[in-house]
Amino acid sequence: MASRGKSETSKLKQNMEEQLDRLMQQLQDLEECREDLDEEEYEETKKETLEQLEEFNDSLKKIMTGDMTLVDELSGMQLAIQAAISQAFKTPEVIRLFAKKQPGQLRTRLAEMDRDMMVGKMSRDVHTQQKMEILTALRKLGEKLTPEDDTFLAENATATLSQFEKVTANLGEQKHFMEIFINSLFGLFNYQRSSCISFLFFQGRKTKLWP
Repeated sequence: MASRGKSETSKLKQNMEEQLDRLMQQLQDLEECREDLDEEEYEETKKETLEQLEEFNDSLKKIMTGDMTLVDELSGMQLAIQAAISQAFKTPEVIRLFAKKQPGQLRTRLAEMDRDMMVGKMSRDVHTQQKMEILTALRKLGEKLTPEDDTFLAENATATLSQFEKVTANLGEQKHFMEIFINSLFGLFNYQRSSCISFLFFQGRKTKLWP
């Protein structure tokens, strides 16, 4: 797929973010209304939303294929969607900030959560779950964590988060391979162009095209 212009890429990214925002809002509304729904209705609605996320993720993969500009722009969104689908992340706002590559806002949310837990506005279990999500997102976005944060992640790792780490590590390897492959193609193209120019030059010398 050919690379898009900056304007088209920006518009496409905005459309994708709007679609993801809509799906994250559905998840958030569902969690807020959970007490008003019976368990079957809640699970069915959540399943439908996750299926929509999977369809969105498939579309995202197709759009990104072969276009390194979009891979760079939308890789965070792909990781965030994978986190939501696998249910490694369960907090819509954290998923949204992860998708938009907003490490500053993630750190702000973490600081607010720390305060809320200290004054009793947030339970320790919820705090631990969301802190794990935020720290994992920050690490995936390339942010440097403190030794204390690394220890917290190690001590509170869940099977779902561990699996997410493995899956997204594979995605990172695929992206790296694609970058190497495309760079190799450019290198081969430049080599062939140089060889062609040299061939024409020497052919020209033989046929007196050049003095």
